[in-house]
Amino acid sequence: MGDEWNGAAKEQVGRVVLDYRFYPGEDKYSDGDIEEELLLLAKQYGDAPMDAVIAERKSWPILYHFSYVRENIIEWLPMTGEEHVLEIGSGPGAITGALARKAAQVTCIDLSRRRSLVNAYRHQNCDNIQILVGNFQDIEENLTEVFDLITLIGVFEYAQFSIQSDRPFAEYLERIHRHLAPGGRIVIAIENRLGLKYWAGATEDHTGIYFEGLEGYPTTDYVRTFSKPELEAVLREAGFESQMFYYPYPDYKLPEKIYSDAYLPRKGELNRNTQNFDRERMRIFSEELVFDSLVECGQFPQFSNSFLVIAS
Repeated sequence: MGDEWNGAAKEQVGRVVLDYRFYPGEDKYSDGDIEEELLLLAKQYGDAPMDAVIAERKSWPILYHFSYVRENIIEWLPMTGEEHVLEIGSGPGAITGALARKAAQVTCIDLSRRRSLVNAYRHQNCDNIQILVGNFQDIEENLTEVFDLITLIGVFEYAQFSIQSDRPFAEYLERIHRHLAPGGRIVIAIENRLGLKYWAGATEDHTGIYFEGLEGYPTTDYVRTFSKPELEAVLREAGFESQMFYYPYPDYKLPEKIYSDAYLPRKGELNRNTQNFDRERMRIFSEELVFDSLVECGQFPQFSNSFLVIAS
């Protein structure tokens, strides 16, 4: 396809610059052959709406990476337009465009060159995006800039993949803390280990194993999600005392609504619970009725399928 890396330190796609100073020369993370298709679509469509393509292909990876519903997770966030943003784990760029429209500068970090190329071709008309390709740990040690906003959208659960430590999650956040400007914020979107969908018969999102997260990941050592108290604790351990929790629904991947502690759902509102596009699932009970019970007794935040946290 003519996209082989030639060893250059930098590459430019339209106005987007890809920086390979920390790239090991091969992609250590890949979703397989689907990435070739994602790259072809990015080259063909750029940032044009792809609803028709998504409907025609009926492919979960294409829906997941190209649906504009993904942007809902960040589109609402109050910003001045002057922010310098660090997007860690930018992947094929589902969130990058929304950040670029709201900020002065977006610096992306991603382990994969192929996924970063998808991002670059999608947003090639943006002059405020640069992509650093390589392992977070290597890049972070060489970052000199501070940022007003740092995002971890579907990334924090893999911290132990990037940080070799006996406390990888807290250390990951501590390293991020070094690069926050005064008054800066981090944004984390992650599944709730105790999300109601897992009790009701959905497999764990990353492993595909029933009840794996609920049981504390007895057979998994490469990924972790957290309950609300667990996530609060690891943020405090890393020095983030100010924490605001939000609750994307049905989840953070394709959020249709985002609730907060100031505006929680009402009975009857949580009725979009069977969206499972990537694998089969059981249906042990009616999630809508159980959500209604949880709403009535004030326990919805503990069982929300996902969290969105803004910490400083």
